[in-house]
Amino acid sequence: MNKTLFITGGAGFIGSALVRLLIAETDWTLVNIDKLTYAGNLESLAMLQDQPRHVFSRTDICDRVALDQLFQTHQPLGVIHLAAESHVDRSIHGPLDFIQTNIVGTATLLEATRSYWQDLPAAEKTAFRFHHVSTDEVYGSLGADGLFLETTPYDPSSPYSASKASSDHLVRAWARTYDLPVLITNCSNNYGPYQFPEKLIPVVILNALAGKPLPIYGRGDNVRDWLYVEDHARALHLVFASGQPGQTYNIGGHNEKTNLAVVDALCQLLDELRPRSDGLSYLEQKTFVSDRPGHDQRYAIDASKIQRELGWTPAEDFTSGLRKTVLWYLANDGWINNVISGEYRQWMDRNYRQR
Repeated sequence: MNKTLFITGGAGFIGSALVRLLIAETDWTLVNIDKLTYAGNLESLAMLQDQPRHVFSRTDICDRVALDQLFQTHQPLGVIHLAAESHVDRSIHGPLDFIQTNIVGTATLLEATRSYWQDLPAAEKTAFRFHHVSTDEVYGSLGADGLFLETTPYDPSSPYSASKASSDHLVRAWARTYDLPVLITNCSNNYGPYQFPEKLIPVVILNALAGKPLPIYGRGDNVRDWLYVEDHARALHLVFASGQPGQTYNIGGHNEKTNLAVVDALCQLLDELRPRSDGLSYLEQKTFVSDRPGHDQRYAIDASKIQRELGWTPAEDFTSGLRKTVLWYLANDGWINNVISGEYRQWMDRNYRQR
């Protein structure tokens, strides 16, 4: 049976972590399908440049003809779908890109998958999985108490979360209508090495080191559950390999923190690991800015189902994961500078061949 797996969005933050894990710990051949928008960075996979089990295809998931060709060429036994526009702030200012990629792209990928899957031999058809990777933001906002369950009604607040909720519904519809064997995971906020510097943690690290203000929305009291990206990658692998088709699994880090607490923790780590030359604390750079529209107050995931049924728990708590993250950014100036300058795009053109 063919041991080939499609990973969409495999050059992104979470996708690249999953690709690195699967190459290191399995014998799958991975076809990495990524459009390479601004956040897609093959420099995060530079160590796999000559790895024969990592095949890269620069393909838009909205391109049905190209997807059909990939399916026929590589004959995968499954798809893990991470390709998405994923930044809330950008979705507020430019929602149509999110509708196109997250909704139209997912529907196009589902149809290409269904067309390929329905003609597979019986054994391959039974073994096939379509794993859709989503977010806890589809559930909306929590009050001071409670946790998101897999059965929590959807109540998205932003164009981003609405587009992801729509894609979740499409995946379930293809399962119910066509019997496509699907899995859905909804995760909390990811952080860790190789994260594109538009999200809170890398923004704070890089702004702090550059002597710039550290922007905090509103009062900084919005709460998120933080999940170390390598823990998430392990969970995705486990769900794909052992999850029950038709099921949804919430993946959370058990690390609820206010945004203000996250910024304070980062400043304290940087004070220890890379002190300011003037002797002052990075805390001096904190700046409170106007809150963004529709800012959900609190997210928190109940991850007991994946622990109970599949045995997954996060290996990192927030203290250990954040220290690893800061140390990685301090040790990888080249990657950071290439991302900030845009040089990573030229690096990809020079060094990574499409196969």
